[in-house]
Amino acid sequence: MNEQQHLDSLHDIKRIMERSTRFMSLSGLGGVGAGISALIGAFFAWKLLEGETRSSRAEGLGSYGAPADNLLVLQLLLIAGAVLVAALGTGFFFTWRKAQAQGLPVWDASARKVTYNLAIPLFAGGLFIAGLLYNGYAGLAAPACLVFYGLALVNASKYTVTDIRYLGYAEILIGILALFNLYNGLFFWALGFGVMHIFYGALMWWKYERNPAA
Repeated sequence: MNEQQHLDSLHDIKRIMERSTRFMSLSGLGGVGAGISALIGAFFAWKLLEGETRSSRAEGLGSYGAPADNLLVLQLLLIAGAVLVAALGTGFFFTWRKAQAQGLPVWDASARKVTYNLAIPLFAGGLFIAGLLYNGYAGLAAPACLVFYGLALVNASKYTVTDIRYLGYAEILIGILALFNLYNGLFFWALGFGVMHIFYGALMWWKYERNPAA
């Protein structure tokens, strides 16, 4: 066995070990789909906020009244829920398709580890944001979403492609910037969940899926 064969064997062993400990079927196209869903949701949220602002100005109000605020928050939550369903749906579809092409199970021990490590910060963040909304601090919801989501990605990156960690860092940074620009929360939300997902999804596709044989 020559040196090249030894290197090939080591490469195969490394790949097998990596697949047994990391969830490698995560699809970049799923990230792109999630980003597009987020941008569409941000557009509808922007139109909703713009319409509410015009209505308040026409009535001579300096700010939204309490009933309007409650209705507005509910409508924004419905939009966010629709975005979440669309993002999860596209992400699962492309991940399932990639796993099928690789001949790998989509739900194995490594997938469960990724899900578990994502779920803990996301669940905590969801409760934290619910508390913010309950106490009337809706303006802090967008920064909190980004920061907790970034923490979830960093936490789960140990069990999937390491590029996810850098996306997590970017989400945390954008969330912190949004904290100092509360009146532009929707812009930072669209930047973090929309633009960054599309950018990193396209990067992952180019790096890992463009040439599957490699």
